[in-house]
Amino acid sequence: MAINTRTTPPGPHTAARPTPAAPAASARPAPSPAAGPARLSGRARLVLFVLCAAQFMVALDFSVLNVALPVLGADLGLSRSALQWAVTAFALPSGGFLLLFGRIADLFGRKKLFLAGLAVFGAASLLATLAWDPASFLTGRALQGLGAAVIVPTGMSLLTTTFPEGPLRDKALGISGTLLSLGFTVGMLLGGVMTDTLGWRSTMGLLTVAAAVVLLLAPGLLPESRTPERPRLDVPGAVTVTGGLLAVIYALSTAAERGFGGVDVWGTLVVGLALLVAFVVVESKSPAPLVSLPMLGRRTVAWGNAGGLVTFSMMSTVVFVLTLYLQETLGLSSFRTGLVFGIQGAASVLAGSYAPRVIGRFGARRTLVASLAGQGVLTAALLGAGPDAGAVLATVAVSLASMCHLGAIISYGLVVTSGVPDAQQGLATGLVTTTQQVGLTIGIPLLGVLATTQAALFDGVRTVLAVDAVIVLATAVLVAAGLRRGAGRSGADRRGRVTAP
Repeated sequence: MAINTRTTPPGPHTAARPTPAAPAASARPAPSPAAGPARLSGRARLVLFVLCAAQFMVALDFSVLNVALPVLGADLGLSRSALQWAVTAFALPSGGFLLLFGRIADLFGRKKLFLAGLAVFGAASLLATLAWDPASFLTGRALQGLGAAVIVPTGMSLLTTTFPEGPLRDKALGISGTLLSLGFTVGMLLGGVMTDTLGWRSTMGLLTVAAAVVLLLAPGLLPESRTPERPRLDVPGAVTVTGGLLAVIYALSTAAERGFGGVDVWGTLVVGLALLVAFVVVESKSPAPLVSLPMLGRRTVAWGNAGGLVTFSMMSTVVFVLTLYLQETLGLSSFRTGLVFGIQGAASVLAGSYAPRVIGRFGARRTLVASLAGQGVLTAALLGAGPDAGAVLATVAVSLASMCHLGAIISYGLVVTSGVPDAQQGLATGLVTTTQQVGLTIGIPLLGVLATTQAALFDGVRTVLAVDAVIVLATAVLVAAGLRRGAGRSGADRRGRVTAP
């Protein structure tokens, strides 16, 4: 159900955007050609605030603890090698259960699941705050990840079903994407300050308070949203996809700690990939599939998610190796390194405010391709930073690359969800958020090991940046070609907005 909005008369720069056609069962009336860009009403702003606050909270959780890990390990008795599990314990359930909870929310109510996820996340954050040994802390982190696996897809589904497709949804996704990107940067800055002044437990306490505030506001503001029918839940599909994602994420996270030489790493990776193949087979035969293969067959869904996976995984890798370069090669302090990423965060906010306008002018497809190309070129520009100097170049290049990254985040979500009926928005946004979470998880294990295992760190950083840039640029070319071929078949207009096949 869409929120009521008010519109303003069109001006000289407010040309109407064509609205993607949707299947008859879920079609919404297109805005009048004379209508200008819709504005968010007061209630719509409050709804958007609640949904974005929840997404920001989850993004904050990914990074706020990073700088506190050494202090945390000494306090709880976690060895240096075991510190990896402070991150992995969160990443495993948050990436592995996204599709399952996205589908459950479609069937039984997105608002109900969203509130339940907030409750689990808040309780888990409190457990992590009060942790008395490694087991209690890692249990709290795992439950945080489980709560995040509920919050992220249900929150995104509530956003896309509450705000109608067009300028309103573009604006809402732009704000959400900006806060998502900003959450990682703010987490890095805030984590260091809070750990130094209040101790590492304050970082988990902050998340407890944030979850409580959102949980207090959400029930009276959010509309309930579910599919009109309740087909059976695809249990075999849920088991295979969840098991496959858990195994792959575990294998890559373990490889980041010990390298790819272990039999357990390769064995788990093979099992995970086999389960994902089995998932495809199960879904092709299931009468009520967890993921509709025809939806995956949409070029917009397939290529949009490919672009999203690459932009998230490769940008997270850039931030990781750049942190090593600034601190260990150039010798910058944690504070000065934080300033670099603070500038990067400010650039992301700026990009988020302009991205919806760019998408409105050129379309989501073209914006996605251009954003990926820009991210790749600017990542390559980081190769110009030397072993003795380069902080200024690194700051400028990573900030501009982050602006392109933000454009890719917003546009890939629009490409994937455009033209998808409300009844299947949970499936589409579940794929979007799974791509997001998996991308954040696999980038560093796949490429970061190239930096940390070479004899000279600077050489390793350059190798990672070069490979990273090539992957992003190649993906830009492939996404452009894939979406262009799909345009004629799916009825996309010449500006890149995709209609339902």
